[in-house]
Amino acid sequence: MPTPFERACEVIPGGVNSPVRAFRGVGGTPIFFESGSGAEILDVEGGRYIDYVGSWGPLIVGHAHPRVVAAVQDQAAKGTSFGAPCELETALASRVCARVDGCERVRFVSSGTEATMSAIRLARGATGRDELVKIEGCYHGHVDSLLVQAGSGLLTLGIPGSPGVPEPLAKLTHVVPFNDVAAVEALFATRGDRIAGIIVEPIAGNMGVIPPQPGYLAALREITKRHSALLILDEVMTGFRVSPGGAQQLYDVKPDVSCFGKVIGGGLPAAAYAGSAELMEQMAPNGPIYQAGTLSGNPLAMRAGIETLDLLDDAAYATLERRAAQLEHGLAAAASAASIPLTINRVGSMLTAFFYDQPVRDFGGATAADSERYAKFFHGMLKRGIYLAPSAFEAAFVSTAHGEQQIERTIEAAAEVMATL
Repeated sequence: MPTPFERACEVIPGGVNSPVRAFRGVGGTPIFFESGSGAEILDVEGGRYIDYVGSWGPLIVGHAHPRVVAAVQDQAAKGTSFGAPCELETALASRVCARVDGCERVRFVSSGTEATMSAIRLARGATGRDELVKIEGCYHGHVDSLLVQAGSGLLTLGIPGSPGVPEPLAKLTHVVPFNDVAAVEALFATRGDRIAGIIVEPIAGNMGVIPPQPGYLAALREITKRHSALLILDEVMTGFRVSPGGAQQLYDVKPDVSCFGKVIGGGLPAAAYAGSAELMEQMAPNGPIYQAGTLSGNPLAMRAGIETLDLLDDAAYATLERRAAQLEHGLAAAASAASIPLTINRVGSMLTAFFYDQPVRDFGGATAADSERYAKFFHGMLKRGIYLAPSAFEAAFVSTAHGEQQIERTIEAAAEVMATL
């Protein structure tokens, strides 16, 4: 009898609907999951795991939180989609504006890719310029203009770019290293009058977690202002996760455009881009820059997002910090006891453990880490009921549902696996 993966391969390319799920970076066959509750998930064969993927970040309050489930069930009974305005959109947008300084208008879309795609269209339309700057190793979705040296999925599969991206579009995108202000200054010195903006993950999360060096984001803000270009912060991963107001609150930087996703939908497909009223009013119908979406502002996703943000009070962020710090320190101790080189980068409730004996500050450091050792670690943890990202270039996410005992179980499992490496 065919396995679930074999059946999937008969009707889905590669058997998966997002490439990194295919386990190509760690080997083996992807697991098919059936249900989740709190910090744990169950596969179709009854296996139970403590989950540190959390749907790649959205499930900051855990799987199937009772308040989120009740809200979605209530809304489903009222209607799943209208293709017309509903007050839930206004309610969630108001919460975003209240949390994030500088966000005066919010436009909802259905995915992070749509958010970043729309943000760069806005930057180009508002400035009248075509060229764009992205950062090496940062991933902003599968937008043609941004699928250049673009982080985890391509790194995991060993693909340097992607066929189907027209060369003229790729040529409009300039790539500079993360945490390298001098490279940005040099580029703007020669191309500044043609560059519409810079898009960056304020905390890189798609080459593993890499925080900005002190002053880096402030320098990007100053350079873009000086050259009348826009600064776009891709907070699809970090928004409402690393602090109530995202990474921009944490590092005190105010972008022109913010992109949100993951947490904003509470586990349902939702994302957004936001900025000042003056800038965002250039989008249709008030302005000439067009963007639309049939399921944008979907009421189910809006309800899930509202409940999730309302659950994220000061106590929730304190819990996230405490549990993530517990995990960080436990993993470091386990590696030290086993004499395994390990560099852990953590910001708030997201972290990456690089099998590397040097600090990891950019793409070069991330790719120098031992991905083969990570693959062995991944499978060792999987056998012990711990589900980590099936890629060395992804983050681990802690939720409010992760309890102290679950973190300790994870650390104990890590110590056992480290001893075998």
